[in-house]
Amino acid sequence: MTDIQALLLSRIRDVPDHPEPGVMFKDITPLLADPAAFGALTEALAELTVRHGATKIVGLEARGFILGAPVAVRAGVGFVPVRKAGKLPGATLRQAYDLEYGSAEIEVHAEDLSAGDRVMVVDDVLATGGTAEASLRLIRRAGAEVVGVSVLMELGFLGGRARLAPALAGAPLEALLRM
Repeated sequence: MTDIQALLLSRIRDVPDHPEPGVMFKDITPLLADPAAFGALTEALAELTVRHGATKIVGLEARGFILGAPVAVRAGVGFVPVRKAGKLPGATLRQAYDLEYGSAEIEVHAEDLSAGDRVMVVDDVLATGGTAEASLRLIRRAGAEVVGVSVLMELGFLGGRARLAPALAGAPLEALLRM
């Protein structure tokens, strides 16, 4: 384990039985409250962004906004929020996706992504991969190129990496921590 991985892991709190019995929730608010840990996380994600030649970061609602915006500033690239359907004003592109029980939709402003954009998706957790997969489809529908997905942590036992692999189409998936 690297020093940065140890630092990040030390600032993630386990909350048993949240949001329902049997679930061990990984709370990143202690990490966000620690300027050294949050700074190290921002720097690590910015390095991945620069390494892959991204010109924009897409942050997934809601914690992807918290992580993605400072990463975009640090990497010197634009930030584009992908939101739950109905939250953005004006013309949007919408992508539906299936959840374990039901479906959901996400949106992006139609003018925020275009041909020539090289996009890194940033989020806090890769769980089942549904939202990330839908975001990759949305980015490509806008005409932009996906250069990768970067997350703070991957919950490997939920199978998100396998679900996301076809949608990545060869773009890398990088998790700073794997659980």
